[in-house]
Amino acid sequence: MGILERIRELRTQLNDHNRKYYVENAPEISDFEFDRLLRELQELEAAHPEYADPNSPTVRVGSDITSEFRSVRHRFPMLSLGNTYSLDELHEFIERVEKEVGETEFVCELKFDGTAISLTYDHGRLSQAVTRGDGTAGDDVTANVRTIRSVPLVLSGEGYPDLFEIRGEILMPYASFDRLNAEREAAGEPLFANPRNAAAGTLKQLSSAVVARRGLDCTLYQLAGDDLPYDSHWENLQKAREWGFKISNEMRICRSIAQVDEFIAHWDEARSRLPFPTDGVVVKVNRYADRRALGSTAKAPRWAVAYKFKAEQALTELLSVDFQVGRTGAVTPVANLAPVQLAGTTVKRATLHNAEQIAQLDIRLGDRVYVEKGGEIIPKITGVDFAQRKADSRPFEYITVCPVCGTPLVRYEGEAKYYCPNQNHCEPQILGRIIHFIRRKAMDIDGLGEETVELLYRNGLVHDAADLYDLRAGQITSLPRMGEKSAENIMESIRRSKLVPFPRVLFALGIRFVGETTAKYLASHFGSMDAVMRATREELVEAEEVGPKVADGILDYFADEGNRTLIERLRRAGLKFEAEAPRLRSDALTGKSFVISGKFSTHSRDELKELIELHGGRNLAAVSANVDYIVAGENMGPAKLKKAEKLGIPILTEKEFLALIADDEPAAATFAAEEPETPAQPTQGALF
Repeated sequence: MGILERIRELRTQLNDHNRKYYVENAPEISDFEFDRLLRELQELEAAHPEYADPNSPTVRVGSDITSEFRSVRHRFPMLSLGNTYSLDELHEFIERVEKEVGETEFVCELKFDGTAISLTYDHGRLSQAVTRGDGTAGDDVTANVRTIRSVPLVLSGEGYPDLFEIRGEILMPYASFDRLNAEREAAGEPLFANPRNAAAGTLKQLSSAVVARRGLDCTLYQLAGDDLPYDSHWENLQKAREWGFKISNEMRICRSIAQVDEFIAHWDEARSRLPFPTDGVVVKVNRYADRRALGSTAKAPRWAVAYKFKAEQALTELLSVDFQVGRTGAVTPVANLAPVQLAGTTVKRATLHNAEQIAQLDIRLGDRVYVEKGGEIIPKITGVDFAQRKADSRPFEYITVCPVCGTPLVRYEGEAKYYCPNQNHCEPQILGRIIHFIRRKAMDIDGLGEETVELLYRNGLVHDAADLYDLRAGQITSLPRMGEKSAENIMESIRRSKLVPFPRVLFALGIRFVGETTAKYLASHFGSMDAVMRATREELVEAEEVGPKVADGILDYFADEGNRTLIERLRRAGLKFEAEAPRLRSDALTGKSFVISGKFSTHSRDELKELIELHGGRNLAAVSANVDYIVAGENMGPAKLKKAEKLGIPILTEKEFLALIADDEPAAATFAAEEPETPAQPTQGALF
């Protein structure tokens, strides 16, 4: 047998064994034998690079070669799903569907809590893996996805289209999540909040070798293409299973509301026994003909909906309370709990928000407390089991001095939290301000994460944001785990940050109550840093979005001598301290004010805000009588919606908003025309 024939044979054997182990859960050989075959293939490929194949089983181990992610446009838009927490609303959805298309079948599936992915196969070989992104375009993460062992690199069986997409969820099983957090805790690194965040963060690692070690999984749930073998969702997924894809076994065809309710009730209880995170059930119309008849909105298909489970709750003991200090000096109490399983993860800590909440719930050390995950993400204490309270328990005493620097805490009028006023000598405040300064929406300094900032601070190289501009590459390379390439990347990013426009520089300072939007209005109103610094309280409140509270925060910031010194050093470093004249695409929205709310399928919220400003409009943060329009996406806040309806404010869809600027400006029309076309009769692949 020749070398190429042996390489091909090994690849076929390893792909087959990989599928049997990770997809079918029916291994036929030992791990030792699998590793022996893999090592043989690695040695042959290393000796004969002319036979390289991007879909070889050897790519599963990943590479230490780093690469950035390029943006890729989706062939079929990845629409979002409408959500509901109400069975009554779910029943209304089913009744509405059947009223329109008649009696039909629904496929009920678990709603996996991971990060969405679209895989493209060309003649049976994985050619591309792209994240959801904004629904229109996502990041190419093919190299990382190839390391996930439940993703087939080469399809088996027959009958698959020459070109098609299959979509699903990249998951981090609980076992992988617990192992990863244990490793990070031992290394003194920040822990991931939940498996979903861990999966998303892992998928965007620049080193595929890191991805390979973290134990991601992938379950697929939707095919997209023009030449699928069957006319129903269920049949195509069963066929995809034959091709080697990991398709959930927890699917069911339901033909009545009662059967749907039964499926939901079962998994609402049984989900705690699953090895991966899930947060609801997706109900989809099965037949493609019915889907085409129902169609889609600009945001979501009308033939599918997600029912979200209510937050899980657990009872455990409150052991102690720590106090964390943020960049503004705000002190947040954090509960340390006896470990308890909640929504598939081990919970040891939970937020207590502030002193008022502790007093309101009458929480005491040693209490048995109820913990739940708000939105399935951040654990919080929601109550106390008073029947189990110890007889000798005493009311909780809130701290009076900063837990880090010992400075007496203060409480500002109208604020629920206590604050440490020692902003220039309290370590977490100093670090927090630097970390805020380098954020993407502020100065956008790549390569400087929280850990690197702490390294620089603890080694005496950085004490404030201005010190970043005095750094030298040699100082960075002297730090642990920092090579020459990393140092040069950081230095280049620092140099590029000098081009950041003035509104973001103002936001980056971290002035109390001055968020991203307020900084834009301040920059537009005053035009320069010097003008903002000289402004009186009366002059400040004349700017859009600046009330007395914000004005006082600005005055307090610039009254501090240390802050004024920082400003002068940043000026000498070359940062932009003056606003550039806006270059408008049109005046279509001049004099109009907008509020953006919800999630959108074609643009991000930031992109919509930018479009508003490019066409002369203004962005406001809150719904009030001063608002002319609300641009509403999926999951618009119910309070905003209610207030808008009460005030009679017109509510625009994303498409209606784009039409506003398209009618007045050719450039805007071109921008809108770049959206993916929706065919009059959607293909089988026009799916989320």
